[in-house]
Amino acid sequence: MSELTTKADKVGWIVAELERLYPETLVPLDHTDPYTLLVAVLLSAQCTDERVNKVTPALFKLANNPRDMMAQEVADIKAIIRPCGLSPRKSAAISELSRILVEEHGGEVPADFEALEALPGVGHKTAGVVMSQAFGIPAFPVDTHIHRLMHRWNLSNGKSVEQTERDAKRLFPKEKWNKLHLQIIFYGREYSPARGWSLETDFISARVGRRSLWKGMKPPGHGPTS
Repeated sequence: MSELTTKADKVGWIVAELERLYPETLVPLDHTDPYTLLVAVLLSAQCTDERVNKVTPALFKLANNPRDMMAQEVADIKAIIRPCGLSPRKSAAISELSRILVEEHGGEVPADFEALEALPGVGHKTAGVVMSQAFGIPAFPVDTHIHRLMHRWNLSNGKSVEQTERDAKRLFPKEKWNKLHLQIIFYGREYSPARGWSLETDFISARVGRRSLWKGMKPPGHGPTS
């Protein structure tokens, strides 16, 4: 196995390994268009994708477009999405953003970061997911998996998600951002979770990770630990 002597070497190897593992990157949240993706991503805050996918069929049967959604009682939306958590806030946001989309954007989800982030309940990460996965516009939304792995791989200092995003955009080729965003998430879930994690299975961290991960063991290719 060739030595990875520079950060560029490490990044290139990581990209190749992720492509080998995950050549196809389907968005794990079930959706049919930018609006249903926007709502699903909003619901996924502090909730698993699996649970969101169990909730959205009933929600989108009730209403699957902004005009129909704004006509629903917030209480009805809240009752359906309760399993996702934070239902009072999320239901109000879904209702209000639907109204804004109808009244200010012709019932369409805007392909614009600023306009998306102005919507209730839509933060920078949610806007980034919609821009990248619904519209194909390069973005690198950072979730907990990406934030954790960028730190473990010694590609970012891990002090803030904003810094992690800047580092990811600087290190990875722009044309690969949208796919890498999902590939890193998939890898984090399968090989490098926050808990129950081992360098025996997390082979990327084992090869390129920061020395502190080894806790006294000798990392391959790193020389003496420090």
